[in-house]
Amino acid sequence: MGERIKVTDQEKLTLLYERFRDVCLVEKEVWKEIFMPREIAMQGPVLTNVQDRYDVEIDDPAIEDALEANIPRGSQSLAAAIQEYRTNISFYRKA
Repeated sequence: MGERIKVTDQEKLTLLYERFRDVCLVEKEVWKEIFMPREIAMQGPVLTNVQDRYDVEIDDPAIEDALEANIPRGSQSLAAAIQEYRTNISFYRKA
Protein backbone atom coordinates (compact mmCIF):
# COMPACT_ATOMS: atom_id res chain seq x y z
CA MET A 1 0.00 0.00 0.00
CA GLY A 2 1.28 3.44 -0.89
CA GLU A 3 1.78 6.34 1.44
CA ARG A 4 -1.11 8.78 1.79
CA ILE A 5 -0.62 12.54 1.78
CA LYS A 6 -3.29 14.78 3.31
CA VAL A 7 -4.42 17.50 0.90
CA THR A 8 -4.13 20.95 2.50
CA ASP A 9 -3.88 23.26 -0.52
CA GLN A 10 -7.08 25.36 -0.47
CA GLU A 11 -7.38 25.54 -4.25
CA LYS A 12 -7.08 21.77 -4.58
CA LEU A 13 -9.52 21.26 -1.68
CA THR A 14 -12.09 23.46 -3.40
CA LEU A 15 -11.86 21.26 -6.49
CA LEU A 16 -12.04 18.09 -4.40
CA TYR A 17 -15.14 19.28 -2.51
CA GLU A 18 -16.84 20.07 -5.83
CA ARG A 19 -15.86 16.68 -7.25
CA PHE A 20 -16.99 14.99 -4.04
CA ARG A 21 -20.41 16.67 -4.41
CA ASP A 22 -20.71 15.54 -8.02
CA VAL A 23 -19.69 11.98 -7.21
CA CYS A 24 -22.13 11.82 -4.29
CA LEU A 25 -24.95 12.94 -6.56
CA VAL A 26 -24.10 10.23 -9.07
CA GLU A 27 -23.37 7.27 -6.82
CA LYS A 28 -22.81 7.17 -3.07
CA GLU A 29 -20.85 3.94 -3.35
CA VAL A 30 -17.88 5.75 -4.87
CA TRP A 31 -17.51 8.20 -1.95
CA LYS A 32 -14.33 6.45 -0.89
CA GLU A 33 -12.59 6.93 -4.23
CA ILE A 34 -12.40 10.44 -5.65
CA PHE A 35 -10.51 10.84 -8.92
CA MET A 36 -8.96 14.07 -10.19
CA PRO A 37 -6.89 14.62 -13.34
CA ARG A 38 -3.15 14.57 -12.73
CA GLU A 39 -1.42 17.93 -13.03
CA ILE A 40 1.29 17.43 -15.63
CA ALA A 41 3.83 20.01 -16.74
CA MET A 42 3.82 20.75 -20.45
CA GLN A 43 6.77 18.48 -21.20
CA GLY A 44 6.69 15.68 -23.68
CA PRO A 45 3.78 13.29 -24.20
CA VAL A 46 0.90 13.53 -21.76
CA LEU A 47 -1.05 10.46 -20.68
CA THR A 48 -4.62 11.73 -20.44
CA ASN A 49 -5.93 8.60 -18.74
CA VAL A 50 -3.51 8.83 -15.77
CA GLN A 51 -5.22 10.11 -12.63
CA ASP A 52 -4.31 10.80 -9.05
CA ARG A 53 -6.33 8.76 -6.64
CA TYR A 54 -7.81 10.28 -3.51
CA ASP A 55 -9.30 8.78 -0.40
CA VAL A 56 -11.98 10.75 1.40
CA GLU A 57 -12.52 10.40 5.13
CA ILE A 58 -15.47 11.72 7.11
CA ASP A 59 -14.61 11.74 10.80
CA ASP A 60 -18.16 11.39 12.17
CA PRO A 61 -20.81 8.87 11.04
CA ALA A 62 -23.55 11.42 11.86
CA ILE A 63 -22.02 13.83 9.34
CA GLU A 64 -21.90 11.12 6.70
CA ASP A 65 -25.60 10.50 7.40
CA ALA A 66 -26.34 14.23 7.10
CA LEU A 67 -24.52 14.38 3.77
CA GLU A 68 -26.38 11.32 2.53
CA ALA A 69 -29.71 12.88 3.59
CA ASN A 70 -28.95 15.91 1.39
CA ILE A 71 -28.28 13.89 -1.77
CA PRO A 72 -31.96 13.64 -2.80
CA ARG A 73 -32.33 17.39 -2.26
CA GLY A 74 -29.96 18.12 -5.12
CA SER A 75 -26.69 19.80 -5.87
CA GLN A 76 -27.18 23.08 -4.01
CA SER A 77 -28.37 21.42 -0.82
CA LEU A 78 -25.53 18.90 -0.88
CA ALA A 79 -22.98 21.66 -1.62
CA ALA A 80 -24.27 23.62 1.40
CA ALA A 81 -23.95 20.54 3.63
CA ILE A 82 -20.41 19.85 2.38
CA GLN A 83 -19.52 23.49 3.05
CA GLU A 84 -20.93 23.26 6.57
CA TYR A 85 -19.04 20.06 7.38
CA ARG A 86 -15.86 20.65 5.37
CA THR A 87 -13.69 20.59 8.53
CA ASN A 88 -14.87 17.00 9.08
CA ILE A 89 -14.08 15.88 5.53
CA SER A 90 -10.46 15.10 4.66
CA PHE A 91 -8.88 14.08 1.39
CA TYR A 92 -5.71 12.02 1.06
CA ARG A 93 -3.75 11.61 -2.15
CA LYS A 94 -2.24 8.20 -2.60
CA ALA A 95 1.46 8.54 -3.30
